[in-house]
Amino acid sequence: MPKTSARLLALLSLLQARRDWPGALLAERLDVSPRTVRRDVDRLRELGYPIVAFKGPDGGYRLEAGTELPPLLFDDEQAVALAIALQLAATAGAGIEEAAARALNTVRQVMPARLRRRIDTLQVTAVGRPVTRQGPNADAGVLMALSAAVHAREVLRFDYPPGADDDGAPRPPRRAQPHHLVTWGGRWYLIAWDLDREDWRIFRADRIIPRTPTGPRFTPRELPGGDVAAFVISKFRGSDGTGAWSCRGEVIIDLPAAAVSRYTRDGVVEALGPDRCRLILGSWSWPGLAAAIGVFDADIEVVGPDELKQVFARLARRYADAAS
Repeated sequence: MPKTSARLLALLSLLQARRDWPGALLAERLDVSPRTVRRDVDRLRELGYPIVAFKGPDGGYRLEAGTELPPLLFDDEQAVALAIALQLAATAGAGIEEAAARALNTVRQVMPARLRRRIDTLQVTAVGRPVTRQGPNADAGVLMALSAAVHAREVLRFDYPPGADDDGAPRPPRRAQPHHLVTWGGRWYLIAWDLDREDWRIFRADRIIPRTPTGPRFTPRELPGGDVAAFVISKFRGSDGTGAWSCRGEVIIDLPAAAVSRYTRDGVVEALGPDRCRLILGSWSWPGLAAAIGVFDADIEVVGPDELKQVFARLARRYADAAS
């Protein structure tokens, strides 16, 4: 029979692995008697672990949530995964960077030497998605409040400061049915049905100021298209929900197709010869599309549409003036 301390750790590990454990199965896995299992359960309860017994033909034990956080037990792979996740938390944009660093230090201190060496040799440098203008991080408390409203399916009342293009006049609190809390490009967003505008909206979480209490419960609507990722992508593309870019053009570039496709994520590239290819690409604006095409250092022939030709001409005049 293993020593009591080792047996308690083994019992705790089993209880964390699944919800319900029949007493007989625990005794079998630990190679002890059911009476010993009962005594060990009592010892874990004295240490603060909320273990409850359930009755029935396969009566046994269950580890439930308590009012305090008792010591946790992780296997090797769980500990490594936790350490990596805490290092990546620096790009979460949720204002938890300092807490994640302290949690990582705590986990590392209690790790056995073999695992500590693995973590120390795996230093992850978390790099967020490049953005032209870095916005403020969303408050962790706000994210928790939004997530709770989504989970409870309760109408959310919140203040939402006007954007730069608004007249700055006071606005009444917004009322929306929250459906999903998502992250995109280093920022957090709330997908919700706006009750006042009767349409789907995407709100920046760092600008939301929740009001309490929340409103009544609601029956969730079906998100257009049924897919959260596709819906968010289509909205940021400025489309009508079909997933297509609002501005789309076709050009011929004097470069091999392999060289162009390497740097084209959403476009369609067709080889026209060893050193020429056709590129069909989309963007949220015509200047944005022209700039995306202009990154290829090669001659370009615009197939269409006329809007793309016009914006190339306008940018050419602008660049010529800048050069002079």
